[in-house]
Amino acid sequence: MPYLVNDDLPESVKKHLPSHAQDIYREAFNHAYEQYADPSKRRTADSREVIAHKVAWSAVEHQYHKDQNGYWVKK
Repeated sequence: MPYLVNDDLPESVKKHLPSHAQDIYREAFNHAYEQYADPSKRRTADSREVIAHKVAWSAVEHQYHKDQNGYWVKK
């Protein structure tokens, strides 16, 4: 299901990512969720929600990384 606002994101995302990274996650998730609605567009048998979460984390990792203390910081 798409997320309308960051408060709707899973706790694991809200708890660990800074606000801007949450924006990236939400936007990437929503886009991928729509893009992979058709099962024939998926490379794996994963559900569209699972794929959307993978895409969202990947989008976050393009701009953020974990520092030595385990906090997500901008690259």
